[in-house]
Order: sequence, then C-alpha cells, then structure tokens
Amino acid sequence: MARPEQVLVLEPQHELKFRGPFTDVVTAILKLTNPTDRNVCFKVKTTAPRRYCVRPNSGIIDAGSSVNVSVMLQPFDYDPNEKSKHKFMVQSILAPYMTDTTDMEGVWKEAKPEDLMDSKLRCAFEMPVENDKTTEHSVLPKSASASLDDGEVKKIMEECKRLQMEVQRLREENKQIREDDGLRKRKVTSMTAPHSSAMVSSMVRDEGLNTRVLALCVLFFVIGVIIGKLAL
Repeated sequence: MARPEQVLVLEPQHELKFRGPFTDVVTAILKLTNPTDRNVCFKVKTTAPRRYCVRPNSGIIDAGSSVNVSVMLQPFDYDPNEKSKHKFMVQSILAPYMTDTTDMEGVWKEAKPEDLMDSKLRCAFEMPVENDKTTEHSVLPKSASASLDDGEVKKIMEECKRLQMEVQRLREENKQIREDDGLRKRKVTSMTAPHSSAMVSSMVRDEGLNTRVLALCVLFFVIGVIIGKLAL
C-alpha cells in the first residue's frame, strides 16, 4: 500500500543550502507548516547525524501553525570537488485522537507504516564568490578618492608626514628620558652606597664599644665584691 502524501509544507521543499566558509557552524532554517485542522507529529532525520545538530528534531505542530527547525552543520574541511551526499528526511504522522501525545516515543512505536508520511531533502554546500568580497571593500575607497581633488590629497599627505615626524620626535624624547632616568638612578646608588657603608661601620663600632664598656663594668663590680670580702 502506498504511503499517504506529506501533509506538511516544507520550506525549502527539496534542498537545504549551507553557505560557507565552513570554519564555523553554519545554520540553515527548515520551516514546517501544518495547513490541516489536525495536530501533526514530526521527526527530522539525516544520513550524517555526526555532522549536523538539529533543533528541534521532533515535536508536534498544532493545526494551522508552523515550526522553524534549525539545522546546524558542524565545521569541516571544505573540498569544492567533493559533492555532498548528505540527505534529510522529514517524517510525519497525524496526531492520534484520545492519546497522550506527551509520550512521543509511544506514539511513533504504535504508528502503522501506512500512516507515516515523509519528505526528503538534499544538502548543498556553497562558498561565497571571491568577487563579492572584493567588491564590498573596493567600492568605498574608489568613491572616496574620486571625491578628493589633488590639493586635498596633497594636504592629507603632508599631514601624514608631519604626524610621522612628531611620532619620531616623541620616541626620541622618550628614549632620552629613559636614559636620563637610568643615569640618575645609578648616581643615587653610587652616592648612597658609601654613606650606607659608613653608617653600618659606625653602628658596628658603637655596638663593639658598648659591649666593652659593659664588660669593664662587670669586671670592676666583681673586683669590688672580692676586695670587700677580703677586707671583712
């Protein structure tokens, strides 16, 4: 028995086009419209499931409404000589009456083969034409240069030269400032080094002197104690 004709209206009908470059995810939109007075269940399948991400890949389309399905092609190395053999199939079935449609797996399992409808689509890969890229970038400069006379062009060139000289002068000043700063730091270091050494030597001498004075005081105290005991 022949299957019934697809009730959903697909846009596009026969081919999904993906426009490069393909160094990033490329998305094509598949619009599914239900023109009937019945709710319709749908599934979207592909022959290359690892290459595509489909959202939503299944669901229910209410009577008289539409659903946009995003078909996302994953990045890959594009070969213009290789023709795409990828295909998609949109499978549909009229939502049964008096059935819990929240259990979509059960609905599809109980569906009879003669009630299933399907539509197939090819995939096409396209790269942007190089002339399109160059045209976008070349139109503006040409039109802009055409609106300038020779005098204005000469002024612009002189201003550019003046700015270049100013930049060079600022670079030289910055270099001289860095050199002067380095020289000043070296002078400060050389001047503070002897002073620091003298302070350290003085502190060491003072510390040694204080130690000797303390030792002499202790010695005199001990001698005094001994002499006092002998006198007694």
